[in-house]
Order: sequence, then structure tokens, then C-alpha cells
Amino acid sequence: MTVYGDLDISVLDEMPPHQQSIKTLVFFDEKGARVKAYDLARHELRKGRQVYIVYPLIDESESPEHRDLRFATKMFDELKTEAFPEFRLGLLHGRMKTEEKNEVMNNFTSHQVDILVATTVVEVGVDVPNATVMVVENSERYGLSQLHQLRGRVGRGEHESLCILISGSKRTADSQRRLSVLRDTSDGFRIAEEDLMIRGPGEFIGTKQSGLPEFRFASLLRDTKILEEARNEAFNIVKEDPTLANYPRLYKEVLKRWGESLELAGIS
Repeated sequence: MTVYGDLDISVLDEMPPHQQSIKTLVFFDEKGARVKAYDLARHELRKGRQVYIVYPLIDESESPEHRDLRFATKMFDELKTEAFPEFRLGLLHGRMKTEEKNEVMNNFTSHQVDILVATTVVEVGVDVPNATVMVVENSERYGLSQLHQLRGRVGRGEHESLCILISGSKRTADSQRRLSVLRDTSDGFRIAEEDLMIRGPGEFIGTKQSGLPEFRFASLLRDTKILEEARNEAFNIVKEDPTLANYPRLYKEVLKRWGESLELAGIS
């Protein structure tokens, strides 16, 4: 829509003045990786900071594709008794009643809870300046935008922050590339471009949200300037000749490619 549509675009390319830097580490699910992640979190907790630990599932799943995933309810008990027995933990997920969720979040915001074990319900709308560590388990399962949003829950106060992405063993080339992008940059523009290149833009008119476009030669990223010029020229043509009466070949091509989707068949 930004390439072809009639949209005004506002560019926000500066971080808020109080925003602190966030260092991103990627740990693969090998021996010692999780121990190291917990040690880094414990170091911040002992300084009086707070920590998020995010899991992809609420409960154990019987689905074979979820067999190797960790889930929040079980890990909450394990973390409370084994990894962080000296700290106060809270559990937050989407199946809890609103009153329960509000109570847990209020306890975390007021620092009555040191570690918030959660699902992606904390992805947006959570602002706790004292939280300086975000640990995301099975991070290979998430998209770039979701990981970027989760990382944005820390670094919101005066303290430097840390995002730790723990990857499971069943990662694909695309998921490894996503994690590398998050590790190397916090620039939302670059992250969005990488996401576009990895997933593909899908259909411009239709329901497909990813995959290769129908361009034969052009690239949305490489040829942005040319595509913008073509868009402007198309708007000029339609403004001068809305029915394309002076462009019979163009009209025929539009009908051929988009007539069914745009319901242009009745235009004369």
C-alpha cells in the first residue's frame, strides 16, 4: 500500500530521548546456554532490576510440532523452585481473568514481583522502566516484528538493558536469519526490510500475506525509486483519463490482470 496506494507516510527515525540502548544476545539451546542466560538475568536482579521471561505456549501441547517447546505454567514452577528461588515471580498469560492479569501487572509495575513469567501478552502496552532483561524462549518461533516488540519492553528507563533470545534446536535457515537480524540491529526500518525480504510481500490485491510477488524483474527494496515514479505516473494518467479511454492497451492489460479482483469488468 505504501508503494501503490494513496497513503501519506510519516517517518519517525529518532528514538525517544529517554530510551536506553538494548544489547541483544542469541543463545542456541546447547549445554550451558540457558545457565548463562539465567546468570545474566540474576546479575541484574541483584542490582534491583526486574526481568521478563517469555514462552510461546501457556500449557503443554499434544501437537507433535510443539513437543520441543517450553510452556509458561510448567516453567513458572521450575523457575520459582530451582533457578530463582530467592526472587519473587509472577505468572501472566491470556487465559487468566482480567482481574488476575491486572493484579499481576500491578504487582510487577510496583516491584512486588521481580520476574514476570509470561506469554506474548506483554508484547505491547507494558511500560516498566525498572525492567532491564527480556528473555525469550524458543525465539525461533516468532516473527521479526514480534521479537522487536518484545525487546521494546526493556530499555524504557535510565538503565541499559539486555534482550536474550534463546533458540531451540528445530530452527530453519529463515528463523536463524531472523535472530541474526535482531542481534545485529535495533533499527526498525532495517528490521522491516529484512522481514519483507525473508517472507515476501504476498499479494497486493488479495488475501495472501507472504510469498513472492508477481513482479518479473522489480524488487520492492532495490527498485523503490523506480516504483515510486511509476506510481506517480499512474496517478497522473488516472487523473487525466479516469476511464483510460485514451489508453486502450493499458485498459486491456488492467482488465486482464486485475479485472476480477477489482470488479472492473463493467467499466466502459
